[in-house]
Amino acid sequence: MGTPDFAVATLKALIDNDYKVVGVLTAPDRPAGRGQKLRASAVKEFALEHHLNILQPTNLKSETFLEELKTLNANLQIIVAFRMLPKVVWQMPEYGTFNLHASLLPQYRGAAPIHWAIINGETKTGVTTFFIDEKIDTGAIIQSVDIQIQPTTTVGDLHDKLMAIGSELVIKTVAQIETDSVTTTIQPQTEDLRTAYKLNRDNCKIDWTQPIDTIYNKIRGLNPFPTAWCYLDNDKNKPVSVKLYGVEKQEAHHKHAYGFIMTSKDEVKVACQGGYIKILEIQLPGKRKMEIKSLLNGFNFSESAKLL
Repeated sequence: MGTPDFAVATLKALIDNDYKVVGVLTAPDRPAGRGQKLRASAVKEFALEHHLNILQPTNLKSETFLEELKTLNANLQIIVAFRMLPKVVWQMPEYGTFNLHASLLPQYRGAAPIHWAIINGETKTGVTTFFIDEKIDTGAIIQSVDIQIQPTTTVGDLHDKLMAIGSELVIKTVAQIETDSVTTTIQPQTEDLRTAYKLNRDNCKIDWTQPIDTIYNKIRGLNPFPTAWCYLDNDKNKPVSVKLYGVEKQEAHHKHAYGFIMTSKDEVKVACQGGYIKILEIQLPGKRKMEIKSLLNGFNFSESAKLL
């Protein structure tokens, strides 16, 4: 059971390791792009290529769906980036239902664990397999693997690394279940839990009054998706929304107003608390993402330009 690219690697690993995939559950096709044409999930596209049995339920509690799921006669269910399951679903298989989560549980339970680990400046994260229970990401841990987060790692980099080691961990977990050698650990109760909140436009906006590390971590923790953004005030009519991708940080003492933009022939940097954020890639409204040198060939920042 899964929907995005992150789940495809696990499905591929199961097939490559000769496990019999009796069914693939994924989200219904959804409108996407300017034409709003229906688009299949990444998992569905992969499943179609491999002629797998696909289910796309809208209601996980409907009698029709539950009967269809029961007839698959699966003895194990594996979840990777899907939806919260009703108890009648996760209790159905003989060997239960386990989930692959992209964090070191109990930290970063929730929808966007890879993003928030970088946004919060973590230096370590990982993947965890655990048996599903009634709540979100709280079940008994089966196995986990940790990796380091480098100072320049983006969410795109980390996503791909965790996708690969996560698929490997799923295969190891299935092998343990198969040989009845699973030892689970109850998730520890801890007061300093960090949550992987769902990302939205508000929590992806840059606040240029924050410290340099906070801003830098947010931009790389949202690069390349869904992308950090802010407003550009360039003395023209009204501020416009821009997206920031690649950046570097330059620690320094200065007296510039936060958000003030400084430009040279091939460089743009923005003042913030503790230094400057040097912009390497930016996207203006209605334009494609471009390197800052290309932007400066045809775009002029005013002397009072600032990011808000």
